[in-house]
Amino acid sequence: MTRNGAARDANVRHLRAFLVLAEELHFGRAAARLFITQPALSQRIRALERDLGVRLLDRSTRRVGLTCSGAELLPAVEEAVRAADRLREQAGARSGAGGLVIASFENIALMEPVPAVMDAFRAAAPGVGVAFRRAAFDTATVLLEGDADAAFLFLPVPDGIQYLTLAEGARCAALSAADPLARREVISLADLRDRPHLGWSPRVPKVYRQHWSTDPRPDGSPVRYTGHDVVDYSGSLLAIAMGEGIQLPPEAARHRYPRPGVAYVDVKDLPPWSMGLAWLPGKRDLPHVRALRAAAHRVTGERERG
Repeated sequence: MTRNGAARDANVRHLRAFLVLAEELHFGRAAARLFITQPALSQRIRALERDLGVRLLDRSTRRVGLTCSGAELLPAVEEAVRAADRLREQAGARSGAGGLVIASFENIALMEPVPAVMDAFRAAAPGVGVAFRRAAFDTATVLLEGDADAAFLFLPVPDGIQYLTLAEGARCAALSAADPLARREVISLADLRDRPHLGWSPRVPKVYRQHWSTDPRPDGSPVRYTGHDVVDYSGSLLAIAMGEGIQLPPEAARHRYPRPGVAYVDVKDLPPWSMGLAWLPGKRDLPHVRALRAAAHRVTGERERG
């Protein structure tokens, strides 16, 4: 079978398994997220490698890593899974099946208080089907395009989106472990003046790009960007490890996205992060969205904005 023919046979479950494993780089954690055993996960990855005709993972060391082919194919795999998710959503809408579609920035649905909000929602709206659509830095764009009823995402959001703040916290710098700054416990934004930030995809809203790059810096200087076209955090880690640019993620990234070659360093004057539940004004009073908003109010006590 040709490689093109094999690619057409790739199972969506296998593609999704590869995405999770590429994010975790740990078979145990990835299997737990997928609710399958490690042997079953290994079988899915081997089947996908066989179907695509390439080796996706390097298992030659104690740590799992992406091969060059795996890293190159990752964006295409992500798009294929998103397309499959959109197909299911559209099919459900045409069949008249009721439910709630929530776009979720990568692993944000696992961060508190999102699980508590979802527990409160399910208690108030038992039997309502919930479909999570994994998104990335473009989560607000996915919402604006009408592909989700609501979204759990990192703020800020562009005009036209309403939201309720759920949590906030400190951020840090993600940079190459070979960078001299990686040996320091705490740095400042001034220390990063010569480090370019990874470039953003045009799908990422400008207000989001500027906040998460801290552009301009406190002294008014603009941030220098690389030629990358980053749309998600997990996909940027290889470039960070290779010293091609930095990111300024939430401090929790050091625990959720540990990677060989990537160092996380505290930045004393970096603005904090905040996350929220967001929706479009036109969907605000849909029954399921209204129930989700009410659940978030009960858990956080915060008021809506936007």
